[in-house]
Amino acid sequence: MNIADLRAKIRDIKDFPTEGILFKDITTLLKDGPAFRYVIDLLAGRYQKERVDIVVAVESRGFIFGGALAHELSAGFVPVRKLGKLPGKTIEVEYELEYGRDALAIHEDAIRPGQRVLAVDDLLATGGTMAATLRLIEQLGGHVVGVAFLIELAFLHGRGKLKNYPFHSLIVYD
Repeated sequence: MNIADLRAKIRDIKDFPTEGILFKDITTLLKDGPAFRYVIDLLAGRYQKERVDIVVAVESRGFIFGGALAHELSAGFVPVRKLGKLPGKTIEVEYELEYGRDALAIHEDAIRPGQRVLAVDDLLATGGTMAATLRLIEQLGGHVVGVAFLIELAFLHGRGKLKNYPFHSLIVYD
C-alpha cells in the first residue's frame, strides 16, 4: 500500500454540505481495515521518537485518528469540542470562520504544563480550527511537538496559519 492507494479510497461528494463544495469523504478509506491501519502506522511512525504524552484531536472525525494514534503512541487522548459538549470546567477560544465565528473548548485540566502534545485532525482546509486548537494547548502550557492531518487542501492555504509548528499531512490536494 502507498499514498496513491489511500488517495484512491477517498470519495468525492459534490455539493456537500452546501452547493459548490466538493467534500472529501473519508468513510470509504476508514471502512478498509488495511488502509486505515496503514494511515495510523504512517502517522505513529512519524511521531514515535517525539515522546508524545498527549494526542489532542478535534471533533469529530479527528477523534477517529486521535484515539488510534494515542493508542499506538501509548499516549493519553484529549478531545477538543464545540462549546457546551464537555462536562466540567473548560477553557474556550473563539476563531474566525469564512462566514462568521465559532468556538472550541478543552477541559482546563486536560494538559499539564510541559507535556508533549501531538495535535491531529482529519483534514486541513483554511487552518482556523487547528490554529484555535493550538491556542488552547498552549494556554494550558502544552508543548506542541507536531500537527498532523490525513488530508490537506493546499489550495486553501491553511498551512500558513500553522507555520510555527512541525506540520505533516499524508495526502495533499493542490
